[in-house]
Amino acid sequence: MQNFTIQGRTITLPVEIRVARSWAATFTVAAQAAQALIAHTGLEVAQMRPGKAIASLAAVRYEDGDLDRYNEVAVAFVVRPHDAPETTPGRKAIEVARNKTGIYIHHLPVDQSFTLEAGRTIWGYPKFLADIDIDERPKATRITLRHDGAHVLSLTVRRGIKVWFGLPNLPTYTFIDGVLRRTAWETFPEGTRARIGGATLELGTHPIADELRSIGLPHRAVMTTMVPNVRARFGAAEVIMPAAAAALD
Repeated sequence: MQNFTIQGRTITLPVEIRVARSWAATFTVAAQAAQALIAHTGLEVAQMRPGKAIASLAAVRYEDGDLDRYNEVAVAFVVRPHDAPETTPGRKAIEVARNKTGIYIHHLPVDQSFTLEAGRTIWGYPKFLADIDIDERPKATRITLRHDGAHVLSLTVRRGIKVWFGLPNLPTYTFIDGVLRRTAWETFPEGTRARIGGATLELGTHPIADELRSIGLPHRAVMTTMVPNVRARFGAAEVIMPAAAAALD
């Protein structure tokens, strides 16, 4: 059992999320451009087909959990495992199909300081303070992200149909202060809705918006999901020293 002191409070692992709601849009993006954004980590973007990587924009409204109430937006990429051997493009695509991948969290803005400090300290999540508005309506949810007075993005996720399948619990990778970390986590979604397409993305004038343009966004999403009731559990982060050292060489 691990304990962390965050702003005078003791946080004990695993961290529990008891009530949350999430929305996500998945896009194919230019693999070479995406790789350029994450090259400093030592990780490699996964390619569902040659030249096409996978990016995800997601938002979560945390209602009840060990890190209090807050909103969060994630900019993430599907990556190959840090210890995956070199192989052929065809076999790399099979890794994606079989969920033998991870999620690199590239940006993770939040709107509360406690979860910011906890996320960075415990798991190395690249959290920073931003303004996040989540406007939930019956047919669609609109997420607006602003930082330092600039519009970063607005993402509208339209309501899909209920699906029987769950989303895979892929491990997350983070890289801050020269350290690469891997975190295994569990999620327990209820009432997942999904659809092909279903997203509208608008980009602003912020540097993160420019990064998203550099990989070919905005364009039509491959898929969107909405989960009205999410529980989750986060354990300890594993420090991946060899990959971090390689990235710093």
